[in-house]
Amino acid sequence: MKVTFIGGAGTVTGSKTLIESKGIRILIDCGLFQGIKPLRELNWGPLPVLPSTIDFVLLTHGHLDHCGWLPRLVNQGFKGKIYCTSPTVAITKLILLDSAKIQEEEANKANDGKYSKHETAEPLYTVEQAEKVFPLFRVIKINEPIPLDAEIEAVFTNAGHILGACTIAVTLENKTLVFSGDIGRDDDLLMFSPIKPKKADYVFLESTYGNRLHPHSDTKAELEMYINNTINVGGTVIIPSFAVERAQVIMYLLWQLKQERKIPDVPYIIDSPMGISALNIFRDNPKWHKLSPDECNKVSEMFILVSDYQETNEIILDPRPKVVVAASGMITGGRVLSYLQHYIVIPETTIIMVGYQAEGTRGRKLLEGSKDIKIYGQYYPVKAKILEIQGLSAHGDQKDLLNWLSELENKPIKVFLVHGENQPADELRIKIQEKYGLACKIPLIGQEFEL
Repeated sequence: MKVTFIGGAGTVTGSKTLIESKGIRILIDCGLFQGIKPLRELNWGPLPVLPSTIDFVLLTHGHLDHCGWLPRLVNQGFKGKIYCTSPTVAITKLILLDSAKIQEEEANKANDGKYSKHETAEPLYTVEQAEKVFPLFRVIKINEPIPLDAEIEAVFTNAGHILGACTIAVTLENKTLVFSGDIGRDDDLLMFSPIKPKKADYVFLESTYGNRLHPHSDTKAELEMYINNTINVGGTVIIPSFAVERAQVIMYLLWQLKQERKIPDVPYIIDSPMGISALNIFRDNPKWHKLSPDECNKVSEMFILVSDYQETNEIILDPRPKVVVAASGMITGGRVLSYLQHYIVIPETTIIMVGYQAEGTRGRKLLEGSKDIKIYGQYYPVKAKILEIQGLSAHGDQKDLLNWLSELENKPIKVFLVHGENQPADELRIKIQEKYGLACKIPLIGQEFEL
């Protein structure tokens, strides 16, 4: 049996892990690389094996860094089955269509503005190619074994994090390989606590926040203060947000603050067609989260929900103070870029970062104090206040990750630390060895291991 780390190793994006056993090939996740250019360029390269030779894709959840390369995989010949939960199917369809649309729009803008380094800018994939993924989805039930082959089965269990997110245990050659996916927090506002594995011979554990403890600060109070301070000086608040789960958490907190009359009566805007659709997925999957149907409805009633791009332009040009939640969360694309083109040069503006910002993204650059930001080929001076609320992450922190290993009844042969930058992964390695005495390995992209 062989495992190859095609992505999500030494970085928090591009998650792809290939298992090969007795002629069967299984890909765990099929994510898009984001962030610095050397990583993004990997999206254009080939896999180490032909996609047509992969039998199954097992999808932990529907975030772009775990599912966003599926259209390329299918376009290059993959014809197998993609197994995941029902909410993950719905979210992945949303994410892929949105990603494809952004790819097409940015290629068109680069061509129109003649700022591409290539003679003709091409999208990584098109909407039509994204849609070709959809017939390959197969919905699974959590906690029930799925036979993949005569001697191979997989079991999906709830990982928290976002709707439908799962940890996947694959049993083959009398060994159990547990892929954590992205692990949620034990005290998440909307998601239930992750299910901890009981048995594993090999563990593939995410390490996004392997060197960090989430602050015990009152995130709702921080949000209240930042909004009031901005509105009081006539400014606009822009919250770049992941459309799935994070946008809904922000909406829920803002709704609570409005109910408590702690924030002013200004327009509260969700400008994310995908975020609006994700709200409907929340309504359709009440067993996967803590909100009641009545709460879902009441929360959404507070917001102006924007789908039409013409309305986006009208809101941007409206000088009144307002609070805007728009994707994407790392400012790598989406409608938040249009808002920033207008508002980032205005000193009264506040931009609140509410999620992980990968290396090389605009969001990370803003947090690191960049004096200007490049949007659609043009640089804009950063005059707005850049603030961060750290307590809203959907990822478990170091304590959560260590706790996730606490119920193992046997001692795994090895723990592979994936989906994390090098320093967080290494600090988590040390903590795991100290607490559990387990052998840990931090793989590099492209490394192979025989198990």
